[in-house]
Amino acid sequence: MEILHFLILPFLASLILTGIHAYLGVHVVERGVIFVDLALAQIAALGATTAILIGMDPHGTGAYWMSLGFTFVGAGIFTFVRSRQKRIPLEAFIGITYAVASAAAIIAMSKATGETEHLKDMLVGNILAVSQHDVIKTALLYGAIGIFHFIFRKKFLAISLSHNTNGGPQPNLNVRLWDFLFYASFGFVVTSSVAIAGVLLVFCYLVVPSVGAMLFADRIGTRLAIGWTMGTLVSALGCYCSVFFDTPTGATIVCTFGAVLVVMAVVKAVFFKVRQEQAQPAEVRARQVV
Repeated sequence: MEILHFLILPFLASLILTGIHAYLGVHVVERGVIFVDLALAQIAALGATTAILIGMDPHGTGAYWMSLGFTFVGAGIFTFVRSRQKRIPLEAFIGITYAVASAAAIIAMSKATGETEHLKDMLVGNILAVSQHDVIKTALLYGAIGIFHFIFRKKFLAISLSHNTNGGPQPNLNVRLWDFLFYASFGFVVTSSVAIAGVLLVFCYLVVPSVGAMLFADRIGTRLAIGWTMGTLVSALGCYCSVFFDTPTGATIVCTFGAVLVVMAVVKAVFFKVRQEQAQPAEVRARQVV
């Protein structure tokens, strides 16, 4: 019981991550920018490294705002280089940005060797160490971002869904402005999430529920419902397995996400095969049996 009590806060933090990341994952998958969170996370790490180099407390408010400011710069870059003609995929720019930010962070870390452990904690994360204050603060921040996205959901969805169509978004929509607002709000989420859970777990919460939902649904509302349900169940199962097998919670949740996604894919394949067989005429099925 003491261990379960110890896991309450990590589980609540996982639920909060599920709520915002499953939604943002729908946009990320539709836009085809799967690794944008990794790039923004690395830019945030570069901001934190810079803050340490100029003498800021790595856990202080100044370092947080420095990291957030760097993610805003990244948001501006991704907005500026967006090509409506799709001659150069945005994912290519995201990869270049990630590589450059990683190299710059490595160079900066070499000058701040005494604080590399703090930077490692920010990149790897430790969801078991999350505090009640962190949970409440993160819930309020993500709640505000969620309300913002709900109010302007039609504009964000119009841009995201237009990436896979030939028509493009509404002609009177300022695409660059709303793109920047999307990536800026995304930067708020990534900067806070990575500090709590680490890059791998944040990436799984962002992409896996959305991909799993796409196996069974096309409508955005249905996909969100499936994604939120999947994230909640996997969080609970991952926390339980980490206690049962005595393994790191974050890594266990990541592996649980992978295992559940495989199961969902197998169920989808079996269901699709059964549907195909049922749709065949009776005489065709009879010949197959013979």
